[in-house]
Amino acid sequence: MASAFTVLRRLYLSIYNWIVFIGWFQVLFLALKTLKESGHEHVYNAVEKPLLLAQSAAVLEILHGLIGLVRSPVSSTLPQIGSRLYLTWGILWSFPEIRSHVLVTWLVISWAITEIIRYSFFGMKEAFGFAASWHLWLRYSTFLVLYPTGISSEVGLIYFALPYIKDSDKYCIRMPNKWNFSFDYLYAAFVGLGIYVPGSPHMYRYMLGQRKRALSKSKRE
Repeated sequence: MASAFTVLRRLYLSIYNWIVFIGWFQVLFLALKTLKESGHEHVYNAVEKPLLLAQSAAVLEILHGLIGLVRSPVSSTLPQIGSRLYLTWGILWSFPEIRSHVLVTWLVISWAITEIIRYSFFGMKEAFGFAASWHLWLRYSTFLVLYPTGISSEVGLIYFALPYIKDSDKYCIRMPNKWNFSFDYLYAAFVGLGIYVPGSPHMYRYMLGQRKRALSKSKRE
């Protein structure tokens, strides 16, 4: 029974990783193609559908951690995926005015390269039980550049979206109402920006620790 579960687990995770890899590969291809042919103003419109699907699929990774399919701690997976979903749906999808900003291109390319490497790495591990040493190095080294570019783009896009959030009144709940509750999306955006201040250095240190452990283990083997 245990071996059957292991086979099914690896089959499912292999399929999941390669499907999402294809999604992110499409995002990168469309982003670079559009950037070359039409300019950064049109990148979001070109990548919107695969971006929404590929990024939303990451929600399953939280479930994978909760039920023990993977060893990644939910405490590190949740904030990463949560911030990505917030940018994808709560900023870019919700406020079209921000979509033509050049930071969208930086964000999309940073995310796509990171995820193409990550999903293909784990796809190889699940499908074949190993990944090449160069693949391992890319998996645990490219974040040194792509994490700062991605995070700075996320923070910049939230900041530049603030005037549109304020003017739109979207997602706000005003008093009085039957729930006796109010919510201001603009204040939530400020809170989100505030979380990036301690959160980003913490996650960067966490990934540095992951890199050190993974590369040291690789050398020993």
